[in-house]
Amino acid sequence: MSARTVVVLGSTGSVGVSTLDLLAQSGDPIDLRALTAGRNVDRLASQALQWRPALAVIEDESLLPELRERLAGSGVACAGGSAAIVEAAGQGAQWVMSAIVGTAGLAPTLAAARAGSTIGLANKESLVCAGPALLSIAKAAGGCVIPVDSEHSAIFQVFAPESRLQIRRLILTASGGPFRSWTRESMESVTREQAVAHPNWSMGAKISVDSATMMNKGLEMIEASYLFSMPAEQIDVIIHPQSVVHSLVEYADGSTLAQLGPPDMRAPIAYAWSWPGRMSWPAARLDLAAYGQLTFEAPDAERFPALSIARRALEAGAGAPAAMNAANEVAVGAFLDRRLAFLDIARVVSETLEQLNARGDLAAGADDEAVTWALAIDAAARRLAAQVLSRFERMG
Repeated sequence: MSARTVVVLGSTGSVGVSTLDLLAQSGDPIDLRALTAGRNVDRLASQALQWRPALAVIEDESLLPELRERLAGSGVACAGGSAAIVEAAGQGAQWVMSAIVGTAGLAPTLAAARAGSTIGLANKESLVCAGPALLSIAKAAGGCVIPVDSEHSAIFQVFAPESRLQIRRLILTASGGPFRSWTRESMESVTREQAVAHPNWSMGAKISVDSATMMNKGLEMIEASYLFSMPAEQIDVIIHPQSVVHSLVEYADGSTLAQLGPPDMRAPIAYAWSWPGRMSWPAARLDLAAYGQLTFEAPDAERFPALSIARRALEAGAGAPAAMNAANEVAVGAFLDRRLAFLDIARVVSETLEQLNARGDLAAGADDEAVTWALAIDAAARRLAAQVLSRFERMG
């Protein structure tokens, strides 16, 4: 078996680390072409010394001298800057893990798509901001996009493309976050510490807050619509506190297929790597008897307005999802800095979208201009969100 060429974008983050761990367990011959990181030069250097890729790239160019010093004599070439990451992504590796967080992952992911790579996609922004363009470019180049988010991986595993016309609904499950049973009045006083304490998953602060507001499910609705070519009215969300059922597909004959498993991000990463097969690794086994009960409930639109905001953005299309994502990042950042109340996150996002739409700033761009177009909308939304935020901002 010839070695499979691989690039891992964002190798020092949690998804990147898990990816390398799984690649080591796979037993497959691997030709690692590049590892990239943002600022974690220490971990990148350690990974490069272990894996000996052809290239290691650090986005923060001020850290490039340190990376070169750490890798001197190793045979690993070094580079720095965002352009070098895009170049690494677009070299035509057979498999690329896209695990860079935020809009910084957009250009590299599109570069990998243009090069015809199979992409394990963990970067939400690539889909939310430029999903149709990304998928169109990947298909035209002979590559494909395999979702790594647990919800979309679950749908991917039980979605029968040949039966697309017989699919009635996609149902994304949500844990409900830490405030699932709180009243709206009590949510007015939510603190930073309470919002980042996710009940089931270990995640970064921003993603944890998105889970608490349920904006993460709003973003995932948009991703699911693009990935599976399903309209907004055929995508629903259901609260499932145990996080065992990762998502479901309902068919026209009344059958509903679900993918189940323990809450472990390594499972969808492993599937993205081994697709269309499945790799054997020491995954935790699902013990349904130990859980005893799996429960489900409808989300409360009044307490979690982010779902409705995201649905409206998806229905509006064009630049609305990218603008929503950018405004949400601004608002969540202010909340984490203790400058914004928890419930005002959704208010800032909603008002930003309304004003951008009224100004006509959300027109669509062409596929070949996807990065420029998405980043322009992202920047405009961030500027406006900062202005909107000033009216809600608080001290303390």
